[in-house]
Amino acid sequence: MIDLLAAYAPWQLAAALAAAFGSAFVRGLTGFGMAILLVPILALALAPVESVLLANFLSFFIGMSEIRRLVRGAEPTAWRISALVVLLTPLGLFGLAATSEDLARFLIAMIALSAFAAVLLPRRSAAEPGHAATGAVGILSGLMTGYAGMPGPPVVPYYVGRDIPRETAKASMMLIFTIASLTGLVSGAALGILAWRLPVLAVMLFPAVLLGNWLGNHASGRVGDGLWRAVVGVILGGAALAALLRLL
Repeated sequence: MIDLLAAYAPWQLAAALAAAFGSAFVRGLTGFGMAILLVPILALALAPVESVLLANFLSFFIGMSEIRRLVRGAEPTAWRISALVVLLTPLGLFGLAATSEDLARFLIAMIALSAFAAVLLPRRSAAEPGHAATGAVGILSGLMTGYAGMPGPPVVPYYVGRDIPRETAKASMMLIFTIASLTGLVSGAALGILAWRLPVLAVMLFPAVLLGNWLGNHASGRVGDGLWRAVVGVILGGAALAALLRLL
């Protein structure tokens, strides 16, 4: 294990550990935000492709630890969106592999910024959107899963923007993100860009993810909806701003 991690400097490992814990806390608190926060921060220390695939490992691990609850609580729309994510993720990942690192970091920061803007939109009714809207969310989420490891920007406003129970929204989003992360890993392996040191690093970081997620879940029940949305918006905006400042 030590030999596989020798490619990383100590500061890179420390940054990855801190990012894993913080993003997992946000996931537990809100039901989303892990990849949106984790990938831009990891991309400051690691190559963009490694950042995306590492985030996929961690998202898959934590999702599988809760899979029964997610399947029980998710909306049927989560399965339709997930099917499109599976189909479109390889195309997004292929685009990432063909993009320069600087451009990839910039686009990932823009995606994080779009998620911040989406959280600020006013809520809509609880009615399920039409097939066209659901299909568009699935297509965009699949492309973003492959390119940036972030299925969230289209999915978050689809669920959080509707007046549905918070737990239903959280379970639906988490189920999509779990399936999306597995799809990203399978696509990365098929394209030959999945380095063996990444699952080793993910296993090393996973205890921090478990702890952060547990603390976030514990805090979730004590936070009202207004504060919940405000905290998420501030965190997402901060992550995007930090990534942009790094590029400048």
